[in-house]
Amino acid sequence: MFVIAHLSDPHLGPIPEARLSELLGKRFFGMMNWIGARRRNFGAATLTPLMDDLMAHAPDHVCVTGDLVNVSLPAEFDTGAAFLTSLGPADKVTVVPGNHDAYVRSAMHYHLEHWAPFLAGDDSHPHTPVDVDAFPFVRRRGSVAIVGVSTAVPTAVFLAGGHVGRSQRARLADLLRRLGEEGLFRAVMIHHPPVGARAFHRDLRDAEAVREVIGSAGAELVMHGHDHRASLGTIASATGDIPVVGVPSASAGPDDERGAGRYNLYRVTGGPGAWRCEMETRGYAPGEAGVRARERRPILG
Repeated sequence: MFVIAHLSDPHLGPIPEARLSELLGKRFFGMMNWIGARRRNFGAATLTPLMDDLMAHAPDHVCVTGDLVNVSLPAEFDTGAAFLTSLGPADKVTVVPGNHDAYVRSAMHYHLEHWAPFLAGDDSHPHTPVDVDAFPFVRRRGSVAIVGVSTAVPTAVFLAGGHVGRSQRARLADLLRRLGEEGLFRAVMIHHPPVGARAFHRDLRDAEAVREVIGSAGAELVMHGHDHRASLGTIASATGDIPVVGVPSASAGPDDERGAGRYNLYRVTGGPGAWRCEMETRGYAPGEAGVRARERRPILG
């Protein structure tokens, strides 16, 4: 059995001090959002016990599907790196960026520079800087292949959408096919959900094309964040429906309207052509104190 832990959207705070010039434009509105809502509803009081519970379960690998930061100030990426390190060594922790991790164009490469050990594929040269063309990447861990896809692109004020792009989709299709031929359990990490309906300013612009790639090339699991809600969708494939799972923000308080802070454990068993995956959701619930199991169900096989 191989156990994957999945968390997302911790939006680590507090936002560090910044020069006035750094807060012009989109960052200003992000700061107002933090002051007005996120500062009260997101925080260490929720995140720390949740991560303590996660570490107590000693998963084989931890997957973080983006939005570690808030407005992409340089110091936030140091905080993000420290958080990833707290979850385990880089060979056991993988991250993909979210829209907040590429909040403005000037910060587009910060996550690539600061989190490189956690988003570099097995074939990455240790002395070659990670760049946008490194996506998708793959990390083979036993019978499981962790596949990281980036949807992080800078957007205008009030927009929070994502985009995979034609070249990355082509590489993803080839990679998934090759991993399938190797007989590996393919677990895809992506920030923006490729399934479901949401407002245009928050959507994955090429979601239909991404679904076509995953459905055609094949995968066993897709993990995402972004919506701050628990969700379970599917992508149809020739061998059956592929589960597409979203988790709430790991920092959201028990009474957050979109969903209390939680993470998932995926227990992978079986083998090629007969993979099985059980999902356990752990976290908070409205009106209750403490972290505990909230749901346990098979999602594949």
